[in-house]
Amino acid sequence: MSTRVLGLVRASHPEPAAAVVVVAALLAAGVGHSAAGVVTVALTVLASQLAVGWSNDLIDADRDAAVGRTDKPVTTGAVARPTLARAAAVAAVATPLLALTGGPAAAACATLGLVSALLYNKPLKSTAVSVLPYAVSFGALPAFVVLARPGSPAPPAWLVAAAALLGAGAHFANVLPDLADDARTGVRGLPHRLGPTGSRLAAAGLLLAATVALVFGPPGPPSWTGLSAVAAAVAVPALGWYAGRTATAAGGRPVAAFRSVLVVALIDVVLLVANGRVV
Repeated sequence: MSTRVLGLVRASHPEPAAAVVVVAALLAAGVGHSAAGVVTVALTVLASQLAVGWSNDLIDADRDAAVGRTDKPVTTGAVARPTLARAAAVAAVATPLLALTGGPAAAACATLGLVSALLYNKPLKSTAVSVLPYAVSFGALPAFVVLARPGSPAPPAWLVAAAALLGAGAHFANVLPDLADDARTGVRGLPHRLGPTGSRLAAAGLLLAATVALVFGPPGPPSWTGLSAVAAAVAVPALGWYAGRTATAAGGRPVAAFRSVLVVALIDVVLLVANGRVV
């Protein structure tokens, strides 16, 4: 693999991109897509994730250089900015074209999710409404997956709402480790305005709300597994908060609180995929 191709892969934010593609593919299989439909959904979401990741690294190149981010290929010269810009443009154009195979409504949702995420990269990342693109883009994902089925059935409101809440919670959790670096370069999104404590509370609350929507939203009574997930969404962040305060008092880093939020996010993702079969 050439250095430029490797740089493009690294600049695409491969880990979260792969996670979102896998979740979309599993959800597509759960809601009844054919094998070809699952592949098309996965390719559409992959193109969208590539466009967002590449544009993010391109826009943040100067800021990443200022804080010494040697893990960013564009700041180390592993990939040139014009190359990154062209790749992002191709991926952005490919997203609605691939989504059109599922119909115009599905393509509209996929495009909405992409545009919202691109607007987060610039200019909404440094504003008080920085959480909005996360909510819109995450909510658009299951809507696209359901609408891409033959006949374009309407996605359940509880599924879209749960995904939007999950995305909003993920925004606060995702920013927590970078609050200090962001402050040095003038990024002032909603998590930065709320601070570490406010952001942890917001992440935990939003993810709890997503869990509740996923457990009580589908038809029929909630299962014991679902009720256990709600209990975990309350208990895990509380334990993480306590461990984080203890670590801070001892002079360490409060990583437990951050990890506890990620655990709840993972629970929500599992519930999101599992509930696809009732759509």
